[in-house]
Amino acid sequence: MTDALLLIARLGLCAVFAVAGFAKLTDRAGTRAAVTAFGAPAALAAPLALVIPLAELAAAALLLPAATAVAGAILAVGLLVGFGIAIALNLARGRAPDCHCFGQLHSAPAGPRTLVRNAVLAAIALATILGGGGPSAIAWVAGLHGTALVAAVAGIVIAVLAAGGAVAFVTLLRSYGRVLVRVDRLEQALSSAGVDVPPDPPSTLEVIPPQSGLALGTPAPAFAVIDVDGEAVSLDDLLAPQVPLMLVFASPHCAPCAALLPELVEWQREHAEWLTVAIASDGAARDVRAETQELALEHVLLDTGATLQGAYEASGTPSAVLIGADGTIVSHIAAGRDAIEALVHRVLDVPGLPIGAPVPALELASLDGDRAPLTAAPDTDTLVLFWNPGCGYCRRMHEDLLAWEAAANGSGPRLLVVSSGDRERTREDGFRSTVLLDPQFTAGEAFGAAGTPSAVLLRTDGRVASGVAVGAEAVLALAGARVPIRSAGT
Repeated sequence: MTDALLLIARLGLCAVFAVAGFAKLTDRAGTRAAVTAFGAPAALAAPLALVIPLAELAAAALLLPAATAVAGAILAVGLLVGFGIAIALNLARGRAPDCHCFGQLHSAPAGPRTLVRNAVLAAIALATILGGGGPSAIAWVAGLHGTALVAAVAGIVIAVLAAGGAVAFVTLLRSYGRVLVRVDRLEQALSSAGVDVPPDPPSTLEVIPPQSGLALGTPAPAFAVIDVDGEAVSLDDLLAPQVPLMLVFASPHCAPCAALLPELVEWQREHAEWLTVAIASDGAARDVRAETQELALEHVLLDTGATLQGAYEASGTPSAVLIGADGTIVSHIAAGRDAIEALVHRVLDVPGLPIGAPVPALELASLDGDRAPLTAAPDTDTLVLFWNPGCGYCRRMHEDLLAWEAAANGSGPRLLVVSSGDRERTREDGFRSTVLLDPQFTAGEAFGAAGTPSAVLLRTDGRVASGVAVGAEAVLALAGARVPIRSAGT
């Protein structure tokens, strides 16, 4: 019985190393990325990506015959100890790179569970060494009779079929990925040549994609990484007052990412006042730097081992997440070029003036008849409320608005009422805050408001800090929450 258990353990160890070695060898690019993520010099990444899987296959081959099993077990222990040291050093530094232990069959961030798994495998290898390699597999099978022989043969057949199926599945996925890349390039070439590529036909069944990423409203994971210039960059360095941050996850060898990069450059150049765009690239530093210099990209971070992707629960590239100026998550993960473009339009295409635009130069009459400019307060945000005392919706929120005005007492934004109604009726509404009269609704149109009640938030530097909030609930939410992007939570 002991011989049988020792043989089964040895053959299991052989299978683990055979699958790991073969999977790494068929995914050299992923293996190189994993080696680099664990801290190996870039110059050694390619050789190690070949040596490691070959060593694993050698260990598997040596473990199979009884005559060489001890040598195979010694090689296995050496590999497992080396892997364990690399994982422990990274964990001690607070890093959890993707182990890529079984190539595309299975890959996950290295952690304590990985160390435990390696320790179990090392214990099996040590048992093989202490047991002198154990019995011969051929001799053991020859000694089986009847039901035991049938069970052993069936187990071997099932294991072979399972391994073959896994390899075939991975091969199919890789082929499918190459087809998608080629189709994407073909569509781009046709579009550049002026050929209109029709969209996919509408489906009779609407498919709602699952919402991925961190929960809305939770603090964005803090980070401190190196950019392409070798400078340390943190999340706080990228956040600016009242300006959201879009963190884009990309890779230099990703065809859809390459198609998106020109748009990222445009957004960085033309909309920097309203949106900060940062790119976290998981490629080799040399490749990322070349791409950055070619397109003059800004805020490009080196996401070694796709650590940021993992922290923000992004499952691939290109993808993006929107982070509010207060450092909280305000969107789910947008996966793919179309979804990222839609995320940008959520910021830039809100009703009214673009976030970050200067406040229009307007002069209106006060309740006392004096002319006064419509300006932002220098010491606190200003909530400009477009109001009409004859509006039924305004009447319904009147008491709540006065209660908020009285309770705010300097803790919220300053209220500035712009009334398009009658002077006396507006006076009777009893606002303590500044009230300006705009009978022609000139100010409302200048800010992009379509009616009353509606409101917009202004920053202390005289720039627009929100889209137009329409309706009592949205106006009061803007007054209390001071949300920089009105639709961010939807």
